[in-house]
Order: sequence, then structure tokens, then C-alpha cells
Amino acid sequence: MDPLKSRIREIPDWPQKGVSFKDITPLLLHPPAFQMAIDRFVEEFDTASIDKVAAIDARGFLLGAPVAYFLDAGLVLVRKQGKLPSRTLAESYELEYGKNVLEIHDDSILHGERVLVIDDVLATGGTATATAELVKKVGGLVAGFGFLLELSDLNGRQKLAGEHVFSLLVY
Repeated sequence: MDPLKSRIREIPDWPQKGVSFKDITPLLLHPPAFQMAIDRFVEEFDTASIDKVAAIDARGFLLGAPVAYFLDAGLVLVRKQGKLPSRTLAESYELEYGKNVLEIHDDSILHGERVLVIDDVLATGGTATATAELVKKVGGLVAGFGFLLELSDLNGRQKLAGEHVFSLLVY
């Protein structure tokens, strides 16, 4: 078994009945597994000339920050509505079990900068698509998407068709 997959804990019926939540905290608690995950992201995108890493609230921050560090890129926080202190742009999206709004500081990405979008899970693709739209609104170019895990039965990858999508683990 993949040493990363063995560190993902499944929580049945959370946050609602019928959902099998993939908990990444055991992976984060195990330094060799966490390091391996970050190393795999860096290897995948090392030659992509990344200027910024857009990390999605909140678990995406945990992965995006070290990836940005090792890629010598800036870190852009993509947050839930009302969490950023300066001028923002917003994009609404649908989750697998609800709706939400993401925001980005309007000065966080310079025109033409290449941006890698990082998050913990690719499910329906709504969060990633909304983030890509925000990157484009502020003038950036989406250089790729990186996910710790992908829930393939929810078809999120299809929403990102034509983009460089890298998922470490696929369920």
C-alpha cells in the first residue's frame, strides 16, 4: 500500500450521513509521510516556473506553504468570505454538500504570474474552479493544480479539463 494512503483515516457519515470523510491529520502527524507528500508536489511542479502558490482555505494552507517555500514562490491565501482584511475579489461555488464563496486579495497576484493552485481534496471541482477564476480575475495564469487526494467518483477532474492536474492519491 502507498505509504501516504495508509496515513489517511476514513470517518464514515461525516460531516453528514453517506459521506466518507478522508481525514488527512494522521498524514500530517507523521513527518516522513508529510515530507513525502510535499516532496512529490515539488517534484511535479519544479520545472513549471511557478511564481505564486494559491492555497485554499484551510487545509490547503498546510500543503501550499511548504510547497511555495520549496518552489521559491509567493504564497497567496484563498479564503472563505469575510476572512481577508484588505480589498478582495469573490467567487461563489458549489460544494458536494452546499454552497460557499471564496475571496482573494485583489493585489496578491501580478498580471501574468504563473500560479499553482493547491488544496487537500479534489471532489466536485467547485472549489478549484472558483479559485482558478479568482486567479484569472486578478491577472494570473493558472499553471496547474495539486491535490493531496482526489475523489474520482465525484468527477472534479472533468471541471479542470485541459489543465495540469496532479493528485497524490486517488480514491
